[in-house]
Amino acid sequence: MAGFNGFGGGMQMQQLMKQAQAMQEKMQRQKEELEASVFDASSGGGMVELKMNGKRELVALKIKPEVVDPDDIEMLEDLIKAAVNDANSQIDAKMQEMMPGIPGGMF
Repeated sequence: MAGFNGFGGGMQMQQLMKQAQAMQEKMQRQKEELEASVFDASSGGGMVELKMNGKRELVALKIKPEVVDPDDIEMLEDLIKAAVNDANSQIDAKMQEMMPGIPGGMF
């Protein structure tokens, strides 16, 4: 009778466990690397610039004074949204590069 209900014995199971642990450690290192990365994004030809880390936290935001128009707040809002979306796209691309074939939600 094979050990572990037909999994091929204890030695194979130990090897599988080691491989799973190594993969988990690699994923943790990559997650930490991603979280420590900073992504630069801008919109409106540099009128709005921001930095976002891999945790998707905004760490810096610069808005050029000439884009601040009290009569057109919607334009400023759109520029900020565009820059945030750009940074998020960069983070998604980096995640895909680090772990191809793994859904973005794994991190």
